Amino acid sequence: MSMNPSQPDAGRRKLPLVVLGLAALVATMLCAFALPSIHGGPHRVPVGVTGSQQVVEDLRRSTDSKAWDVRLYSDPAALRSAIEERDVAGGLSVTAHGVDVYTATAGGPSATGALTTLGSKVAAQHGTRASVQDLVPFTEDDPRGGGLTAVLLPLIFGGIFPALILSSLFPGHRGLRTRLSGGLLFSVVAGAAVAAVLRFATHSINGDYWLTALGLILGMAALSSTLIGLQAFIGIIGFAAGSALMMLLGNPLSGLTTGPHWLPEGWAAFGQLLPPGASGSLLRANGFFGGAGAGLPALVLTAWAVFGVALVLLADRRGQRAMSVRREILSV
Repeated sequence: MSMNPSQPDAGRRKLPLVVLGLAALVATMLCAFALPSIHGGPHRVPVGVTGSQQVVEDLRRSTDSKAWDVRLYSDPAALRSAIEERDVAGGLSVTAHGVDVYTATAGGPSATGALTTLGSKVAAQHGTRASVQDLVPFTEDDPRGGGLTAVLLPLIFGGIFPALILSSLFPGHRGLRTRLSGGLLFSVVAGAAVAAVLRFATHSINGDYWLTALGLILGMAALSSTLIGLQAFIGIIGFAAGSALMMLLGNPLSGLTTGPHWLPEGWAAFGQLLPPGASGSLLRANGFFGGAGAGLPALVLTAWAVFGVALVLLADRRGQRAMSVRREILSV
């Protein structure tokens, strides 16, 4: 049997490109994990303030505008309502009797700590004391939010594993619709199961179970349908690239542990446009804030799910055309 000598040469020519691509991937991983941590801190955190106009102006002048976005509210009741509706991350009520610091730890523990420090600083400037009221805390059984932060990797793997396993069990064009149906069915079962664990087993959230479950189902469906679609339309390279995007960028940029305001603005915005970040924000909104702020992450996840289904439909149409061409050739 003769061998084509050009094949090894072609492989050697591709080797530098493969090496450079892998090196770029490693560098991107380093940036995604290291830079947000190095440059982590409050970045335009929306914080409400109630008090005299002079107090507000003094606070705006004394705080770093790159760290805090100071907004004025008419009274403490309006400020508390804005926090519970997620319009601001927390707030300060400055009176002659002291400084009341309103926080929402479940919305972002890192921002809560920084806001508490800011409140103590303002109180010291006015020669008074600061008292902290956590309006939206984590649950009593999980006061540090460990269950919330631990859910991210199961969410990501809940998208990767179905695409990987179903593509092996139902390969080719004939199994394409079965893969998509199986991925969506898995999302429903797994999303409901994860919500049950968080709500009833670890007691990590206190929101409505069904609302939380729907959010988790949507997040897993967005991940699984996208990866199944990429694998069907592009092949193994599409699946690998999509998985790397979700795991190596979506994971560290999700902001689920600290809250998105703790990441640099560009990184935070990009992370919230990826399924892991949007899933985390939707879970936080449904699990602690009664759905407040759920609109944007739900829209992002829906767009990813539609994108994945569209890729599957395009791949299916392309496969049908190829089968028609083969049948025509065989019939000649």
